[in-house]
Amino acid sequence: MFARSFTPTLSAMPQQPVALRQRPGQPMAHLLAHFSPISLDQMDAVALQNRTDTKYLLRRAQLADILQAVADQYDVLEMAGSRVFGYQTLYFDTPTFDLYLQHHAGRGNRYKLRSRCYLNSGQSFVELKQKSNKGRTLKQRITTPRMVTHWSQDLDAFVARYLTGTVPSLRSQLWNSFSRITLVNRSAQERVTIDLGLRFGSPDTMLALPNLAVVEVKQAGVERRSGIMQQFKAAGVRPHGFSKYCVGVAMLYPHIKHNRFKPHLRIIEQLAGNE
Repeated sequence: MFARSFTPTLSAMPQQPVALRQRPGQPMAHLLAHFSPISLDQMDAVALQNRTDTKYLLRRAQLADILQAVADQYDVLEMAGSRVFGYQTLYFDTPTFDLYLQHHAGRGNRYKLRSRCYLNSGQSFVELKQKSNKGRTLKQRITTPRMVTHWSQDLDAFVARYLTGTVPSLRSQLWNSFSRITLVNRSAQERVTIDLGLRFGSPDTMLALPNLAVVEVKQAGVERRSGIMQQFKAAGVRPHGFSKYCVGVAMLYPHIKHNRFKPHLRIIEQLAGNE
């Protein structure tokens, strides 16, 4: 079953709820020791802001064999001696969850808006993440002095640069935090992110998925012969659609339509059970 904890109802979203903050995880350190490090500046050459994404869901315990098998093909992002980094995200949507419902309807051109803080460095950004009807992911972002918790007209102007039509009225709807490992393919335009310790928060509920690992393979095209994809195939782990925002809304706002995501939720529940 999903691990849930409840807090009193809040009249507004907290600035950065302590319950959602996580120290970057350490249990993966022994597995990552086999990878050579790559710096953030070096990784910028593989930014892939216009890309294809292939996502995998698996139990955290399944990562060990897969990581050991690809350690000679990938480098791992390292900053200030750390290889596991904490992220905190706040998603914005309309009061009636119109952006979420676009995803639920499978709309070809859709987008998400979020504020994200990189907890290790303290850097914060507001990001517009678009999914085209050709299956490509495009991401635009601007730096902010701190994590944004209230939408403003200045942010409307940022969104208007990339979207046609009127920017809808937006408010904060879902907190999310996790720890991330980033691998970079040594011989191809490919990055792999591994997200662990996922937590979601609404104004009155928090939910944790401690045993779930979400792996996203980001490529300029789609190259299924990549080392890590081959390892997933050998382990019987198939690609699955997964959106942190959509899953979080479906779990924490049960009155919002979520039929389309029920198969994903069943898989997540199976994987996220006690190990």
